[in-house]
Amino acid sequence: MVQDYIHFFNYERVSLKTKGMTPVEYRNHAMTA
Repeated sequence: MVQDYIHFFNYERVSLKTKGMTPVEYRNHAMTA
C-alpha cells in the first residue's frame, strides 16, 4: 500500500509548481536543461 502511494506521488501526481509535470518528469526535464 505504501509503495502504491509512493508510485502515485512520484509518477502520477501533477503539481502546479512544476508546470503540470509529475515529479519524475520535472526531475528529468531539469537534468536535460
